Amino acid sequence: MAKLYFRHGTVGSAKTLNLLAVAHNYERQGKKIVVIKPGFDDRYGEKDVASRAGLTREAHMVIGDGGRIEIEDFEGVHCVLVDEVQFFHPQHIDQLRDVVDQKRVPVICYGLRSDFRTRLFPGSRRLLELADSIEEVKTTCHQCNSKAIFNLKSIGGVAYLDGPSQQVGGDESFQPVCSVHFTEQLSLESYEELGGRSGTSDSQREQDMELA
Repeated sequence: MAKLYFRHGTVGSAKTLNLLAVAHNYERQGKKIVVIKPGFDDRYGEKDVASRAGLTREAHMVIGDGGRIEIEDFEGVHCVLVDEVQFFHPQHIDQLRDVVDQKRVPVICYGLRSDFRTRLFPGSRRLLELADSIEEVKTTCHQCNSKAIFNLKSIGGVAYLDGPSQQVGGDESFQPVCSVHFTEQLSLESYEELGGRSGTSDSQREQDMELA
């Protein structure tokens, strides 16, 4: 039975590398796949899906904010692979669910679960609600050997919770960290702003999306 999968992990957990490996395996067997990416992520080109390991391929579909995922585009497809799924809107996740149910095609989504404020992305939240299978792509903390569960935003080596994070490149970076090092790296003022990890609005979360 076809399923909707959500494979989530922190930044730097090789999610895209995993996607590219799955795509390769399907194509090696002569099976048709469709790779989808969000229009927002143009770091490596409008259509390119690229991993930090240097592997890249073109997406078959690039979906913008106002775009739709049409069911009729998946005739004869054996698997759908979605990169950076956190940047999709909840309605896109509903459309992916329809592809699974109506076309009997597995859809495997890769992306971040939460932003650098530890808040769920709207698209990721919808996936957690609808997915048949939820799997964690694990990596270790940038500063120790514990499992990373948070994405730490830093500028010049200083951790931040403020400012826009929907940007490509620049002086900002994101690191995978454990809970201990997430809180240790934040200043007292920043931690109080986080409010014990509660209170950020949905509209603010939609604007505060970092690239995985």
